[in-house]
Amino acid sequence: MKKMALATAMVLIGAGAALADPVYGTWKTTPDDNGNFGHIKVAACGAKICGTLVKSFGPDGKPLNSPNNGKQIIWNMENKGDGNYGGGKVWSPDRDKTYNSKMVLKGNSLGVKGCVLGICRDGGKWSRVN
Repeated sequence: MKKMALATAMVLIGAGAALADPVYGTWKTTPDDNGNFGHIKVAACGAKICGTLVKSFGPDGKPLNSPNNGKQIIWNMENKGDGNYGGGKVWSPDRDKTYNSKMVLKGNSLGVKGCVLGICRDGGKWSRVN
């Protein structure tokens, strides 16, 4: 009986890992106009994908005590297939603007782009932290 329970648990754990979206994890953003960057934890948010700023860093790489830590940066993003994500929004703390955004995942690189009122911005290539 214990072997059956253990086998079932292992199957369920494996199935959960198989269902995890490849974009899930922590990402280092490109530096903003001030040279600051952050770590964004990307995870499931219901049926969509969201990201939260978990750490902020100054241009010297030292951690910052930013009021934006803990704030949602990405929301309502959807996996469109083949490494493409869209339909969501990304908030840029340095400009305090929210962009209709797209992301493209290639290995450990995440390209982020977005537009607001016809003005588009390249959010650069984020690199996977874990």
